Amino acid sequence: MKTQYYTASTLDGFIADPDDSLEWLFPLGDIEETSYPVFIKDVGALCMGSSTYEWMLRHIVGPEAERPQPWPYRQPTWVFSSRTLPVVPGADIRFARGDVRPVHREMVEAAGGLNVWIVGGGDLAGQFHDAGLLDELFVQVGSVTLGAGKPLLPRVITSPPLRLVSVRAVGTGFAELHYLVPRAGDPP
Repeated sequence: MKTQYYTASTLDGFIADPDDSLEWLFPLGDIEETSYPVFIKDVGALCMGSSTYEWMLRHIVGPEAERPQPWPYRQPTWVFSSRTLPVVPGADIRFARGDVRPVHREMVEAAGGLNVWIVGGGDLAGQFHDAGLLDELFVQVGSVTLGAGKPLLPRVITSPPLRLVSVRAVGTGFAELHYLVPRAGDPP
């Protein structure tokens, strides 16, 4: 079981523009060409921040979406928010706030031996890192820059540095990076 942050980022390190838009992402490639189809098979629980959840409500599953679709995940999903947000009918969505550690224990139990996916945002992934709970990062780095926006991982991570496991080109728009998050005292 691993806790993984799987996301896409611009070349200059943003996962969304200043207005939480992901419009930069969609023209760059086909998700089926990335590691995502294999990755999601091993995910037993996931979590996201309120901005990610609200984006999904506006663009994927909510009534204001251009073509509303069902909730895309069969796994239980925790949404971290200090606000009351609408629930998606028929989806296993649980709202949480505060320290990620006790929620992580619930997610690990619900995942039943499979992985926990931190969908976004960057600060939420950073909280898992700060608590020593983040094991891996998968970043699809897109061939665009935004100049400003929501950062990939707003933390200083220098000692020990992340350990690069693999790099591969995905079409002409992405480089897929896979990093391990070493713990202090791990061999180099």
